[in-house]
Amino acid sequence: MNAQGKLIVRSFSVSLDGYGAGPDQSLDSPLGVGGFGLHQWAMATRTFQNKVFGRDGGATGPDDDLAAMGFENLGAWIMGRNMFGPVRGAWPDETWKGWWGDEPPYHCPVFVLTHHARAPITMKGGTVFHFVTDGIEVALDRARQAAGGKDIRVGGGVTTIREYLRARLIDDLHIAISPVLLGRGEALFDGIDLPGLGYTVGEHIATLNAMHLRFHRKD
Repeated sequence: MNAQGKLIVRSFSVSLDGYGAGPDQSLDSPLGVGGFGLHQWAMATRTFQNKVFGRDGGATGPDDDLAAMGFENLGAWIMGRNMFGPVRGAWPDETWKGWWGDEPPYHCPVFVLTHHARAPITMKGGTVFHFVTDGIEVALDRARQAAGGKDIRVGGGVTTIREYLRARLIDDLHIAISPVLLGRGEALFDGIDLPGLGYTVGEHIATLNAMHLRFHRKD
């Protein structure tokens, strides 16, 4: 294990035409129109059924193995505000505490990138949401301090991953290409020169439900 852990992306789903979220995100369509279809490969796995939904059962196999990889050796998460919820602009009140109910599936500190300050929120199960207004590098520094040498996972959304990629801060990126077309939405790699930033494809695994790609950054 590295002294400060790695900054990783795991199980981030993208459509065949390159979109990591559909258009018109809202309270009723948190992943954008059609965006839910991106994640069908993951929803059926035993890992997601257990870790995200708190249920027994679920499919095993290569998809599940890759989903499980995303929960190994985690000490903190980073996410964008749009992933935390549908509220835009200044926080109207303290009501919204995320999509995940009283016990979110993170069980560690989560650093939410935002332009609007808010006090930390302590949830059941060890999740504490911290709101960072000073940018991606400050969020990463705080996450590293909290992670205690473990890895930090960038959960999304598209804009957040793109920012960390452009800054060459992501060490290991796992993308799952789902067999769906969205036509519009948030394009993950639009305008991003991965080879120019030093990223290479280290692994690719095809399953019945997705094509899994892992990108590594060259030192």
